[in-house]
Amino acid sequence: MASRNSPRSGALVRFALFAAAGATVLVGAASIYLHAKSLGGAPQIAAGQRDVTIADLINQTAGLDKADVTGSLPPPKPVKAAKPEIGPRSGLPIPRFVSLKPDKVNVRVGPTRDQSVAFIYQKAGLPVEVTAEFENWRRIRDSEGAEGWVMQSMLSGKRTALIAPWSKDKPLPLYAGADSVKPPVALLESGVMASIKSCSAEWCRIQGSGFDGWIEQNKLWGAYPGEDVE
Repeated sequence: MASRNSPRSGALVRFALFAAAGATVLVGAASIYLHAKSLGGAPQIAAGQRDVTIADLINQTAGLDKADVTGSLPPPKPVKAAKPEIGPRSGLPIPRFVSLKPDKVNVRVGPTRDQSVAFIYQKAGLPVEVTAEFENWRRIRDSEGAEGWVMQSMLSGKRTALIAPWSKDKPLPLYAGADSVKPPVALLESGVMASIKSCSAEWCRIQGSGFDGWIEQNKLWGAYPGEDVE
């Protein structure tokens, strides 16, 4: 005669099956967790949240095998050199170096005659930098960083420069050619003004009261690094 399981034995069988299934889930979750931790991606639960459950571990670590864990990012794409800004009135680059034409130049706080005078230049030939344009007005900046607006007619395309106005060191050498091999032909104090005759590569030929020669371009305020001036 076929035997039948007692209720007690049936319950024991069901408990054993449930325990086996639970153990399988725990082993699988632990395996996933350890794998995630080895990849630096172990799931984190913020303070104040509920306790981590087996379902949390499984859900949060799902798909880690497919993640990019190389630890690197693609190299940035090469950035093209930005085109220089062109003045809307002059069609010339901004910024650019120019010089003051007259001995007296009123610098205003805005590009109209109604604007108040911020300060006054009293030295013709002083190098300044054009930083903006508005109709017949130009915003300029000097070697000390002061800025304001002047009429375009107050400016000249003649290139001048100041000898290292930022320097407080000993006088700077001026050479007979575009190299520093031979002894200097003159020594120039910081802030001396000179006319730029030409610039090429890293050297500029300058001329002033009682001197004419070559100086390293990075010793001048009035020419951009690497700029060619003819």
